[in-house]
Amino acid sequence: MIIAVYGSARPAAGEALYEDARRLGALLAQQGHTVMTGGYCGMMEAVSRGAAEAGGSTIGVTCAEIERYRPGGANPWVQVNIRTETLNQRLEVLTRQPDAMIALPGGIGTLAEISLALNLSVISPDRAKPMVLIGPAWRETFRTFTAQNDGLISKEDFEHVRFCQTPEEAAELFNNKIDRN
Repeated sequence: MIIAVYGSARPAAGEALYEDARRLGALLAQQGHTVMTGGYCGMMEAVSRGAAEAGGSTIGVTCAEIERYRPGGANPWVQVNIRTETLNQRLEVLTRQPDAMIALPGGIGTLAEISLALNLSVISPDRAKPMVLIGPAWRETFRTFTAQNDGLISKEDFEHVRFCQTPEEAAELFNNKIDRN
């Protein structure tokens, strides 16, 4: 299974969030999954690094538009780089190609990835994919969002979303409880 992992570009090696992401990459690789990330620094690097160090396969999705803003290429642990021209094309790959998604803590880019993936699940329910959101911020964000938009959001829109607190819990969901497509 290819699992896309979304998360912040900001954490550096040695920081707790980076090490959590690295552990997640290793756990997923040990289960035989290929990890797909945005291919750059921070948690994307950490997930790729953890997977590669555990002997797993990694895919990075990079784009020229980002590199004009922030020069640099894929992190050294990306084994297969899918290069796009625009951010929108990159988002398409990161949300349509994987079999499932996991979101670590992150910012606007991570929220955009989650939102697009959820919207694709709503408009194509036959192609809906499992999504696991790690950390209390995502649970609170979606609890507030759905409460404040009561009646505008269907409960079924979130039926493929699971919340958990740790990389170990997320990996365990994919190991035992979430259907493999």
